[in-house]
Amino acid sequence: MTMLYNTGTRTHFEVNKNVEYKVIDNFLNEHDLKKLEDMVMSAYMPWYFNDFINVNGDEFFQFIYGFIHIGGEPNCDEFMMSLLEPFRLKLKVNSFQRVKANLATKTNKIVEHGMHTDRSNAIGKTGVFYLNTCNGYTKLENGKKIKSKRNRYVEFDCNTRHSGSSCTDEKRRVVINFNY
Repeated sequence: MTMLYNTGTRTHFEVNKNVEYKVIDNFLNEHDLKKLEDMVMSAYMPWYFNDFINVNGDEFFQFIYGFIHIGGEPNCDEFMMSLLEPFRLKLKVNSFQRVKANLATKTNKIVEHGMHTDRSNAIGKTGVFYLNTCNGYTKLENGKKIKSKRNRYVEFDCNTRHSGSSCTDEKRRVVINFNY
């Protein structure tokens, strides 16, 4: 079932109320998870300030690290790419279209960053891997919220509208987004 929404800005979009998704807890083994955390959650991770989250000019900001640019071009060294290999093997994909880490800072109240798709009008999957447990979440267009839980992976169709959020109970919310 789809429902037509009017956002008040003369923009209409359909929302698929039958969104299919899967959540996998304990996605990585402890060895691979520790290797990933030791880099991404460390003071040595090269985070870059991004003055928006969904579209240039929105009111949000985040810190990002682009492992792989849109189109599949690597943007990092061999060590950083090696951190993605357990995902590639577990997901049984030959290559990723894009992989990006996002760090949202703590806010006084939960802030949703707006519905969007990572790759509109494309065929494929979007995956979100949660590096830390916090009260932030990913909200799907059907209203379902997937809580940020360390070592959790959620997968859905790349055309599914979704929103990330900030958190209020930890200093940061860190996820890695995969498109394949």
